Amino acid sequence: MSGPWQPLRKAQVDPDPLRQFHAWFEQAGAAGTLMPEAAAVATATEDGAPSVRMVLVKQADTRGFVFYSNYESRKAAELQTNPRAALLFYWEVLGRQVRVEGPVTRTTAQESAAYVRSRPRESQLSALASPQSHPVESRDALEHRVAALTSDYEGRDPPLPGNWGGFRLTPRVFEFWQHRDDRLHDRLRYSSLPDGGWDIDRLAP
Repeated sequence: MSGPWQPLRKAQVDPDPLRQFHAWFEQAGAAGTLMPEAAAVATATEDGAPSVRMVLVKQADTRGFVFYSNYESRKAAELQTNPRAALLFYWEVLGRQVRVEGPVTRTTAQESAAYVRSRPRESQLSALASPQSHPVESRDALEHRVAALTSDYEGRDPPLPGNWGGFRLTPRVFEFWQHRDDRLHDRLRYSSLPDGGWDIDRLAP
């Protein structure tokens, strides 16, 4: 990896990590990142066994970072027993990573319903058809299920899945990582303070 990397200096970053995140997010999209909202989300079982997968983060505001899933999936089961997670955004074109860590809660039913209805019809039907994270007989079986649902709900909205919705991660820690060709990469960590502010530390690479 090589490129015109910009130094990441503590004196120049926004004191609010959410504003800093959005600045980098916009730059990632402008630089040609195909899906800047894609992030790896790590969860763990009650006894600490980790797992990780990619999700699309659909919202990032003062309330937190929101992604959606089947509530009967592996990640949902782990978040039920250990409601904490970590997100990792990686924007290779800029040589940047952002890590976000914190507790996780479910979005409201109203929020989840609004998002479901914003999705393409095909995605709504696929979500209904898929028992996420559970074994299935074959790809054909899934496709037949989608075809049946498509026929059943022709001309009308499919039902809202009761086992599908959002998760909101409330940030307690942000880390912004900037690649440097000399391997002395820049790392700035924001840690939340009791008064609602943020403490910023530089970490060794």
